[in-house]
Amino acid sequence: MLRFSLLCALICLTSVAEPTPPWGFFGHRRINRLATFTLPPEMMPFFRASIDYLAEHAVDPDKRRYASEHEAVRHYIDLDRWGSLPFPELPRTYVDALMKHAIIHTVNGPGDTVHWRQDTLIGDRVLLISRDHTFDLPHDTLRQLWYSTLLPALRAGEGSVPADSLRAAGFPEPILSAGVTDRFSESGILPYYLAAHHRQLTQAFVDLDADRILQLSAEIGHYIGDAYVPLHTTENYNGQLTGQTGIHAFWESRLPELFADEEFDYFVGAAEYVAEPNDFYWDVVLGSHALVDSVLHTERRLREAFPADRQWCTEERLGRLVNTQCTEFARAWSEAMDGMVEQRFRAAIHGVGSVWYSCWVDAGQPDLGVLFPTESLNVPDEPTASAKPADSRPHE
Repeated sequence: MLRFSLLCALICLTSVAEPTPPWGFFGHRRINRLATFTLPPEMMPFFRASIDYLAEHAVDPDKRRYASEHEAVRHYIDLDRWGSLPFPELPRTYVDALMKHAIIHTVNGPGDTVHWRQDTLIGDRVLLISRDHTFDLPHDTLRQLWYSTLLPALRAGEGSVPADSLRAAGFPEPILSAGVTDRFSESGILPYYLAAHHRQLTQAFVDLDADRILQLSAEIGHYIGDAYVPLHTTENYNGQLTGQTGIHAFWESRLPELFADEEFDYFVGAAEYVAEPNDFYWDVVLGSHALVDSVLHTERRLREAFPADRQWCTEERLGRLVNTQCTEFARAWSEAMDGMVEQRFRAAIHGVGSVWYSCWVDAGQPDLGVLFPTESLNVPDEPTASAKPADSRPHE
């Protein structure tokens, strides 16, 4: 009852203090803020004392989307580029996905560059092929090459790798120079990045590093929130492929803007332990992707049936008149989706709290009472993907 009372009071304060900006900031801040109240008593004092930091810095990943070439791909994954649900051919770990889709180059002489790609896995050996050549390696040897040499080169933004490392792994001679090209990450790495971020947050709890715990907690909350949005899991992320451009902001901004304060139910229950983080993150994005057709089809049917002159209205925002979806039209779409936005919003709150809790448990449930968080952090970004930012993506 105490937690419920505190939550109700917090919602009231949040509603008064925050205007109605787009979902990108409004939604992420509120998800992190309310996730704090799902935590057990052992975690609550530390996180409650830092609740303003966790809310404000929930939007840091969006703020640096165009400042870091590694950032944009962390916010989405275009699952439909890789088949259909449940995407059995898409590896569930990042290195395995890179092994399958990246290209390794070896230069054997002037004008003689060989492009190697993984073809098939036969037992414990991997067959690599080029246009004119094939050879095989032990699967573990290739994975170790990726972890020790190829992945660090991609993270550093370098296309070249030491030729000696490929020679030692068993690539055919001669090799004068070598490189690697990532042909996977530009389609998004959201669940892979979440799994890596999860491990980092667990280690921060092990280290009892207050600043690191808060920075990573705030930011993983953002990415988890993204994972619960269906349009973050499809190449048709803004309806641009089906003549529905703008649907992303309609789902993610307009509906919460209209209904989150007065109508959403924020009582989501206590955080729960996530035993298999990688499975959890994949279940979230696969669950989101399963809703994509509903998002697109309900909007299209409604737009065709709803009176055109009642779909768009003029409202004043910060002293300016803007065109936006009418409240009646937005409500009709929300009802056609059976309250999907509220359901995913609630699930995101519970998911964020559950991940924070699970990382703390996996770290051995350290005593957070000894920590003294600071109010201002300046932690450098840690890139984990090599793709350039997708500048055409909406600000999410």
